[in-house]
Amino acid sequence: MTRKARAATCIALALGILAVAAGPAAAAGRQQLYTSTNAAAGNAVLAFQRAGDGSLRPAGSFATGADGTGTGLGSQGAIASSRGGRFLYVVNAGSDSISTFAVGPHRLDLVGSIASRGDQPISLTAHGNLLYVLNAASGAIAGFTGARDGSLAPLSGSKRPIAGANPAEIRFSPDGEVLVVTNKDSNTIDTFAIGGDGRPGPAQSHPSVGQEPFGFGFDKRGHLIASEASGGTPDASAVSSYDVGSSGALDVISPSVADQQTAACWIAISPNGRVVYTSNTGSGSISSYSLGRDGSLQLLEQVATSTGAGSAPADLAGSRSGRFLFALLPGTDSVASYRVGGGGSLQPVDQVGGIPGSATGLAAH
Repeated sequence: MTRKARAATCIALALGILAVAAGPAAAAGRQQLYTSTNAAAGNAVLAFQRAGDGSLRPAGSFATGADGTGTGLGSQGAIASSRGGRFLYVVNAGSDSISTFAVGPHRLDLVGSIASRGDQPISLTAHGNLLYVLNAASGAIAGFTGARDGSLAPLSGSKRPIAGANPAEIRFSPDGEVLVVTNKDSNTIDTFAIGGDGRPGPAQSHPSVGQEPFGFGFDKRGHLIASEASGGTPDASAVSSYDVGSSGALDVISPSVADQQTAACWIAISPNGRVVYTSNTGSGSISSYSLGRDGSLQLLEQVATSTGAGSAPADLAGSRSGRFLFALLPGTDSVASYRVGGGGSLQPVDQVGGIPGSATGLAAH
């Protein structure tokens, strides 16, 4: 498969053709769900109010003041929250910028936008007062420091080239000592050791144990859990886990545990660190895995829930309570919620439309 084709695997499967209607700013608060439209004519954050039973209600559209690309970004982490959820950061891939919102009790307030210090920002990660962005077209990462009001300032000396090709996500390890980037075309995972000044060392490239590492997350003990889209090959999806050393070294724990689904692209880990979910874009399903204290994986349910024919599930986000899982479904222009039961089982709760096919990123507050 060519680089161009591999880069488009999850994007093409997840795209829909829609326009979003920007509603008036409505209720927004701590029990919210957010995604970005990534619209080329003006990016915006769509908010959804979450009820105690997991049902969703549209709660407004909030302009970022910049542009998206109008097509899926093929990434995880296009939206990131600060510690405590006071601020929301959003990439504007069409304008090469990052927008910051203050999360208020009834709305999102735009703090401002700043250049991403590269081309085509697709993923963000925050730790303490640091924020790092992955600029895909530049093949580099760049750092920022955050002020108390949420505004960002460039961190000098923090730009580093990645070693891999066609990246998908950037994320801090839980202790903030390592930055990780997955690379789809080169089948590699880059790590950057973070110094005491918040600046990264050079990229260390590690071979992925499986094909096309895409979305990933960390459990509470710092184990790295990564999806493997396998170039969209039917029934070839898998998830792997790694131990991450403070220097950035990676050691495989569970190699390529298959779920017999297609195009596993996005990952969510339960707050208690016991269950991993992956969305299978090509199969219209979400699979679940049990996660051991040592980072080992075992398939729980090949299909924990079906997201519907043509739904092309993309980004996943879990509630902080662990009671609900949310999924972005660009193929059916919607976002869905699922109740998490015993053993990580999923029960559909609600599905709300009005989401454009270009939407990317998902954050639950």
